[in-house]
Amino acid sequence: MTTVLLDPTLVLTAGLLVGIIVLTGAALRAWQGWLELKRSELERVATGRSSSEEGSGFGTARIELADLKERIRKLEAIASGVEL
Repeated sequence: MTTVLLDPTLVLTAGLLVGIIVLTGAALRAWQGWLELKRSELERVATGRSSSEEGSGFGTARIELADLKERIRKLEAIASGVEL
């Protein structure tokens, strides 16, 4: 008589479930690291510019910064499962 706990199908299923949980945790951690990297890049761009800069480059940089902030906001909403 075989015990239910040692059923090969159950062992395989439990192993796969643990593997999926580990991979999901690693992917989530990588995603959060990527978001933190982008956040630090935005802060570096925002604080790295002096107020005396002029011309189309400064205006373009402000638009790009606003676009990146909006993208990060959307990505964080997606990561948290919130519908926009």
